[in-house]
Amino acid sequence: MDSRLMRQKLEARLAEDDRLFTYDRDKDQLRIESKSTGKGISIALPGVIAKWHSEKEKAIDEIVYYVQEGLRAMEDTTDLKNQLKKIFPVIRSASFPAEAEEGVPFLTEDHTAETKIYYAIDMGNTYRLIDTRIMKKEGWGESTIKEMALFNVRSLSTPVKEDQVAGNSFYFLNTNDGYDASRILNKGFLNEMEKKITGTMVLSVPHQDVLIIADIRNDRGYDVIAQMAMSFFASGRVPITALSFLYENGELEPIFILGKNK
Repeated sequence: MDSRLMRQKLEARLAEDDRLFTYDRDKDQLRIESKSTGKGISIALPGVIAKWHSEKEKAIDEIVYYVQEGLRAMEDTTDLKNQLKKIFPVIRSASFPAEAEEGVPFLTEDHTAETKIYYAIDMGNTYRLIDTRIMKKEGWGESTIKEMALFNVRSLSTPVKEDQVAGNSFYFLNTNDGYDASRILNKGFLNEMEKKITGTMVLSVPHQDVLIIADIRNDRGYDVIAQMAMSFFASGRVPITALSFLYENGELEPIFILGKNK
């Protein structure tokens, strides 16, 4: 698979009358743009090709889905006044872009050295990150959006599945609603889980669709959580960080775990 063939596959799957395709040879990027709005999404082809070699057509299905939903979201005329219950925080890597492609800053908040909080409007199959343009259009302030987002994430269910490995307990939250990692912001939930912990409480948000809470009781537990985090990070649709966090006194501290056992 090379860039030419990947371009042909993506263009065939994404072709519509209102869409324009352009290819940047220097960056090896394919841009899909809506003629009516002038907005679009650029895809770095090398990354898709690399994933295709391991996942084949699944990799193409995945990128097509996100481009389709992303373009629909751009065409949506969102009214925040009627969307208060649909505003949620989303966790992203600290290196995630701070602004939209058009140069409009997203609404963000610092979280840890590895992660940052963004804010989004849930739109069913996808969501739209809130930027300053939307805020200005609707007349909403930062504090209002952030307060509503935290209130809404606390209302989400928190079902966990437990697994025991080498004398350590691991709890997995994986509802696939797009906000599993966001539940790390639910202090009430974390404090309730902390009451169950008999060893050291370690958290991990390797990608947006999982939150791992570990009760580490021996050195082997650190190896296991490090391996889990790396595995989930490598396979996630929206990877966040392969590092884990100590949870003490309501605070998160990133930790680097050097695995010794395989």
